[in-house]
Parts: sequence; C-alpha cells; structure tokens
Amino acid sequence: MTSSAERAAGSVENGRVPDFFIVGSPRTGTTSLYRMLRRHPQVHMPELKEPRFLEGELLHHPAAGAPWQAGYPMTLEAYLTLFEDAAPDQLAGEASPSYLFSRVAASNIAELQPKARIIATLREPASFLRSLHLLYQRVGEEDEKSLRRAISLEADRREGRRLPRGAGRPQMLQYSQHVRYVEQLERYRARFPAEQMLVLIYDDFQADYRGTMRGVLRFLGVDDTHPIPVRKANQSVSVRSQRMQSMVQSIAAGRRPLPRMAHRAVKTLAPRRMRDRSGQISERLLFAQPPPPEDGLMLELRRRFEPEVVALSEHLGRDLVSLWGYDELE
Repeated sequence: MTSSAERAAGSVENGRVPDFFIVGSPRTGTTSLYRMLRRHPQVHMPELKEPRFLEGELLHHPAAGAPWQAGYPMTLEAYLTLFEDAAPDQLAGEASPSYLFSRVAASNIAELQPKARIIATLREPASFLRSLHLLYQRVGEEDEKSLRRAISLEADRREGRRLPRGAGRPQMLQYSQHVRYVEQLERYRARFPAEQMLVLIYDDFQADYRGTMRGVLRFLGVDDTHPIPVRKANQSVSVRSQRMQSMVQSIAAGRRPLPRMAHRAVKTLAPRRMRDRSGQISERLLFAQPPPPEDGLMLELRRRFEPEVVALSEHLGRDLVSLWGYDELE
C-alpha cells in the first residue's frame, strides 16, 4: 500500500492540492466523516468543510450571486490556501457533498489531482430525499414545505420558474436527479481506478459507526487505531416559519437590513444562539421536529426509484434491494 507520506506529495505550482475528496451525497454521514478525519493527526482538513470550488456549473450558475458565494474560494489560488498548513507527512482532504451531484466535479478533481482518493456516501432514496428537502428548507434554499409538491415543480424550475428567492444553486432542487446514483458513480469510475474509490452506504454508519470509520482510515492509508470520536450527527428538522426563515437568511446574506426593533428582539430572545455565518437567530425559534412524511409519499418514492436501487445493487455487487426493503414493496 502506498504510504500517506508518498501520496501527500501531490501539488501544483501554486501550492498543495488535496489527496482525497469526500464527494457526498449530503445527509449521508459526510459531516461525521469530516469531523473524524479532521481530528486525526495524519490528516489535514480545512476549517471550511465544503469549499465547493470544483463543483463547476453549480457554484457558477447565474443565480448564484455574490451573497451565496461569499466565504467560498473563487480562484485556484484561494482554494489551495485551504491546504497550505498541511504538513508534508499529512494527507490533505476536503468534503463537498455537491461533488457527487455535479456533472463536472469528477473531471475537475482528476485534472487537479489524478491520484486522488474518492469517498462517496449513499442513502436509501426515499429517506434521503426527505432529509434533503428538510435541509434545503432549513438553509433557505427551498420554500415549498411539501416534498411531493417540490418534486412536481422540477420541470418548472429547470426553466427558471417557481424558484425560491433563496435558491443560490437552483439545479440542486432537481430532487430526482440526486438519486441517479449509478450515473453519478460512473462519472468518477471513468476518471479514477477502482482502488482509488470507496463507496459507503449510510446504513453501515448506523450499524457499525466505528468499524465503518476505521475502514475509511485504512482506505486512506493512515493509522486506523486512532480513537474515533463519538458521532454527533446532524438531525433533520422542519422550519417553523418560512417567513421568519427567509428574513433571517436575507439578513445573513446582506440582502435586508435588520430593523431596530427586530434587532432588540433577537438580542433579547437568543443572545447566545447567533451563528457566525448563517445568522440563524435560534434553532428553537426557527426549527421544530419534522412532521411525519406525507401520506403515501415514501411508498410512492420507493416504487419510483426501485429501478435505480436494482441498478445500484448490480453496480456495487451488493444486495441493496433487500437491505433497503425494496424486495417487500407491494
């Protein structure tokens, strides 16, 4: 096995480039992976979890204006500064879950670092889309509270209609495209040999978190006996008030001034819950436990995406049909 020190030698003229990429999908354990690897002494990961620099058409879409791009590297030089503190004997990596969805990220990564190791994480389609929809509501990307309705709007949104005001990357609202897993993996298989790719299933995190994490460390070629921190998973939540959420996102993005009375209310209600970047007033004020799925929706989604699950099972050589209960569909 190639040592971590040898693989860490990858660089370009302008600086150090990453040795590995966690490419997504979102809501599948990428944050836990990032946190675990960031604490490993043989690994360097930047404070910015999702640089997104190589996602290409998503980050640079005309709808992605300055407020969305603020804080993200927009040049190669700025991107490479994220890894300049990596020691020679450390692996450098980053975690941008949008890279699996992007049609050009695989090519961009291969051009930057052809020896990169790729980690992809996948989740049962219906539960994944429900969690993703809740996430997009939470961050202000989605204003449609019904997942069924949001999926039905895909055609309109492809034409630039019915887009939420906060949609910085409108392509990401094409929910059904997120679960085209085989197509996404094939883009990476076309650019990287099998030994440079690791595909993880979300259920494995749930069943054996530490064992799965140690498998990741072995794949990267670093010490797999290093302590694995306790998991702190991101929980799915629903937005209490879409209007309040939109106001907070606008303030955070600099699109709307904070009225004096509102400022006093925020200071009184949630002085310790302000977040540096997102400007979220308070999780308790804005968010609640998600409601049950819409009647019949999960079964509808599972029936719709059954062919994709069958194809993915064949692609990976693993029986995901049984694991995810698709063999029990009525």
